[in-house]
Amino acid sequence: MRRGPPVATIAVTDKNFNEIADQGIVLLDFWASWCGPCRVFGPVFEKASQKHEDITFGKIDTEAERALAEGFDITSIPTVMAIRDGIVVFAQPGALPEPALEDLIRQVRELDMEAVRKEISDDIDAGRAEGPEDGRRP
Repeated sequence: MRRGPPVATIAVTDKNFNEIADQGIVLLDFWASWCGPCRVFGPVFEKASQKHEDITFGKIDTEAERALAEGFDITSIPTVMAIRDGIVVFAQPGALPEPALEDLIRQVRELDMEAVRKEISDDIDAGRAEGPEDGRRP
């Protein structure tokens, strides 16, 4: 009996979030089973997870993990969030088509993280931010 490709996404919970958030590039899909656009986006997210094995892909069920959803102010689903080196670098509601998700992955890979950290530090020093937006749960 032939099986399909392995599932490449991780179910993210309150218990494992902080471990996952520091793993290089992490893409998160905030979703719920009742959400039509979430069901459309799910296979796109899964396909990308199988293509980009060096990236951690996590799915957060907003019904089961309300504290995580609230901690990140998720008000619309699906929401895609990108974390790189423990810093949230992208968050946007809406189901992305495959080309847009691939473009997001390309942009996150190309980020100059030293420049991102400097910008965060400058913003904190100037009083424009309270602290770094890291990938750890607030």
